[in-house]
Amino acid sequence: MFQTKLVAVMNKQIEGGVVMNALAHMCLGFGAHTGSKDLHIMDYKDAVGCVYPNISKMPFIILREKNSNKIANLLAQAKDAGIQYVVFTNTMTEGTWEDQAARTLATKPEELVFYGIVLFGPKDVVSEMTKKLSLWKASNE
Repeated sequence: MFQTKLVAVMNKQIEGGVVMNALAHMCLGFGAHTGSKDLHIMDYKDAVGCVYPNISKMPFIILREKNSNKIANLLAQAKDAGIQYVVFTNTMTEGTWEDQAARTLATKPEELVFYGIVLFGPKDVVSEMTKKLSLWKASNE
């Protein structure tokens, strides 16, 4: 049905609340950049007419990866494949957004700890990149 695939890959070493915050930030930015048409956004309505707006028709798969280095590898693959992505790193937490931007600017790529990445692109490309990954599980599973 869909020619594209939307996947988040989260670092399973990061504490649950922190990783969910990272996912939320990535989704906000990614959705704003990509737009409602490509993400197949629609409003759902219930039997009495209440509207539940801005939900994607597309599946959004949340996967997990072992560590930051593996997510950095996915980032390199995404760049090479020319697919859309957004990442969240350890430098993007604590302090004001100005502190976070300055900390990120002062950090070399190999020193970053990747909390997660969102990938969006041709279904076959994204599937190949993520085929060995497992679905995200809560820490108590």
